[in-house]
Amino acid sequence: MVGRHAARTRRAALTALGALALTALPTAASAAPGPQPAAARTLGADRPPAQMLHAMERDLRLTPAQATARLANEAEAGTRAGRLRNTLGDRFAGAWVSGATAAELTVATTDTADTGAIEAQGARAAVVEKPLARLEAVKEKLDAAAVRTKTAETPVWYVDVRTNRVMVQATGEAAASAFVKAAGVEAENVGVRVSANRPRLLKDLVGGDAYYIDAQARCSIGFSVTKGQQQGFATAGHCGRPGAKTTGSDQSDQGTFQSSTFPGKDMAWVAVNADWTATPDVKAQDGQKVQVAGSVEALVGASVCRSGSTTGWHCGTVRQHDTSVNYAEGTVDGLTETTVCAEPGDSGGPFVAGVQAQGTTSGGSGDCTNGGTTFYQPVNPLLSDFGLTLKTTSAASATPAPQDNAAADAWAAGRVYQVGATVSYAGVRYRCLQNHQAQGAGSPESTPALWQRV
Repeated sequence: MVGRHAARTRRAALTALGALALTALPTAASAAPGPQPAAARTLGADRPPAQMLHAMERDLRLTPAQATARLANEAEAGTRAGRLRNTLGDRFAGAWVSGATAAELTVATTDTADTGAIEAQGARAAVVEKPLARLEAVKEKLDAAAVRTKTAETPVWYVDVRTNRVMVQATGEAAASAFVKAAGVEAENVGVRVSANRPRLLKDLVGGDAYYIDAQARCSIGFSVTKGQQQGFATAGHCGRPGAKTTGSDQSDQGTFQSSTFPGKDMAWVAVNADWTATPDVKAQDGQKVQVAGSVEALVGASVCRSGSTTGWHCGTVRQHDTSVNYAEGTVDGLTETTVCAEPGDSGGPFVAGVQAQGTTSGGSGDCTNGGTTFYQPVNPLLSDFGLTLKTTSAASATPAPQDNAAADAWAAGRVYQVGATVSYAGVRYRCLQNHQAQGAGSPESTPALWQRV
C-alpha cells in the first residue's frame, strides 16, 4: 500500500468506519437551443434521480427547476459540442458550458470563418489562437518533464480550454518557471496558478461502501463491472496491488485485486466471489440509490456528484479534464478536476453526472467545511485498459443487435469509443460525438446524442 493514509489496523479502520454513503456491489423549459432535442432523453437527463437534484440544489445553490434544466442542457450541449468537434477538425480548441442552468455552450475555434457553423448549433463561438491539439502537445511535454524532475512545488497541471492555455499550479512563480523551462515549453503557452494546496490521496477511510485490503487498509467501491462471467467493481489503483485480498464492510470474504495501475493512472478492479452481485446502483443521500445508465463523459463546466462515507453525497462542477497531479506517492495523468468537496476516506467512490458514470475518486485538497478540490480517474479509460463492462440499467434490456460481420470497424457493445471514431452499423456509417462505452441497448441508430450518421 502507498500514501500517508495507508495500512491502518482492522480495529482502527472499524472504529473510523462511520456512516456509509455508497452501496456495495450487489423538462427543462429553459433547455438550450440546438438540433438534437432527443439528447437529454437518450442520456437519461430528462428523468434525473431525485437524490441528484436535491444535492445539486444544495451544493450549486439552484432552484428545483434550475437543477432539472441544467442536466437537460448539459446533455444536449455535449451532443452539439461533439458535432462541432467533428466538423472543425484540427481547428477545434475546446468546449464548455456556463450559466446556472448550463444554458450557454461555448465552442472555441482558431478560425473566425467557423463562427457561423458554431452559432448554427446554438452555441457561442470563441475565436482563439491555439487549437486543442497544440495545447495537448504542450501538456505532454510537461508530463514528460515531471517524470525527469519530480517536485512537490508543482503538483497540478492541465489544459484549460476556457483560457486557451496550459495551466500549472505551483507554490510560486519561480517553481512554475523552472518546471516550464525543464519541459522545453514556450512560456506564452502556459499560465500559472499560485496555490499552497497540495492534493493528497483520499484512501484512509471509505468512500462509498467499505472494503478492506489484506485485513488492514480500507478503501471504497466505485462502480460495478463485469469481465465475461466474472463480476467485480472498479476502484482506485492506490488502494491495492494485484493479488491483494479484500473483505466487505461486514468482514466477509469478498474478492481479489485483478489489475491495478498507480502511479501514472489511478485505477484498479476487484473480482468478487459468488456471494456478491454486481448492480448499477450507487448510494446517494440518506441511503437512497441512483442507477447508472452509461458512461458518457461530461463537458467542462457540467455538474457532477460524488458519494463517500466520510462526507456523504456532494455535488459541484467539472473544472477541466486531462489534469496531471503530482501526489507525494507519484504523478497521475489524465485525471478530471472538480469543485466537489471531499475528505480522506472518500477515495475510490463514484462520480456521476445525471445517470452517467464519470469516474472514481482519486485525491484532492481542502474539505467539506471550507470547500476544496477533488480529482477523479475517468471511468472510460479504466474500462478500456482492463477490458471491463460497466454494469448499467440498460444491460438487462439489451438484445442482440444486427452487425456488419465483415466490417473490421463494426460497432460493438462494451467497446469504449472516443469522439471522432467511425463505425459501421446495419450498413450505415456513424461518427462518435461523445466519449463513452457502448451499451447493448444503445446502438448508433437509437442514440443520436452519441452518434452522427455520415
